[in-house]
Amino acid sequence: MGTRMTADAGDAVVVTEPSPGVCLLTLNRPRVRNAMTSELTEAWDEAITEIEQNRDTRVLIVTGKGSSFCAGADFSWLDQGSAEDTTTDRLRDRMLPFYRSWLRPQRLPFPVVAAVNGPAVGAGVCLALACDLRIASTEARFSTPFVFLGTHGGMGATWLLPEAVGISRAREMLYTGREVHPAEAREWGLVSEVSEDALGRSVEVAERIAAAGPIALRLTKTGLEQAAAGLEAAIQWEALAQPVTMNTADIHEGVEAVRARRAPRFEGR
Repeated sequence: MGTRMTADAGDAVVVTEPSPGVCLLTLNRPRVRNAMTSELTEAWDEAITEIEQNRDTRVLIVTGKGSSFCAGADFSWLDQGSAEDTTTDRLRDRMLPFYRSWLRPQRLPFPVVAAVNGPAVGAGVCLALACDLRIASTEARFSTPFVFLGTHGGMGATWLLPEAVGISRAREMLYTGREVHPAEAREWGLVSEVSEDALGRSVEVAERIAAAGPIALRLTKTGLEQAAAGLEAAIQWEALAQPVTMNTADIHEGVEAVRARRAPRFEGR
């Protein structure tokens, strides 16, 4: 894999480019099961900004180093803060930026694939759900045991889970905190695939996505966000977005590639 940015084994995140247009971001704190520490959050934010600004990025893959995908939020700072730092107002001011940072995959203009290589816990599940596609390894586990830590769910759990698996199963996960294993996760729609090599399979899927027209791909991600507002909002968006793509060089390349029975070579213009 070719490195996209300066990185070494000590970095909190490592960013590489396994294929043209495909970026891979690895959470690199296996000793703490890739928990969302302040250090990791800062490194994540910086890396996501750099990836977003790179116009060559067509797909992002997010995975974890070691045996875990992400153990969720790190609450150790609660024991170290002063009483003033842990008032409700100050905690809220701290949590909102934290949530928004880790939910950035939803707001990226290109698709994001979560290669869930191991357990995803609490906010780690929310990170996976913020990605467009989730491919789980056979070692993956999904649990949201917020209430068994004595805390309310955070990072969009009460919206992301029902959106992915329905309200009844979301209730089960949030009320019981039990682990959902890969086969069940796929049955529920929590993940789209299960593979012994989640990362390898995620790269394959990302390569296929990266071969699509990048303008059409970005507009499609935006269009799917409009779908939540109903059919009328969806067709209003499509009536605008489809003509936009019909005025690109990419559509001519796509049509010509079909006629010539060859793979298209989209340039995003």
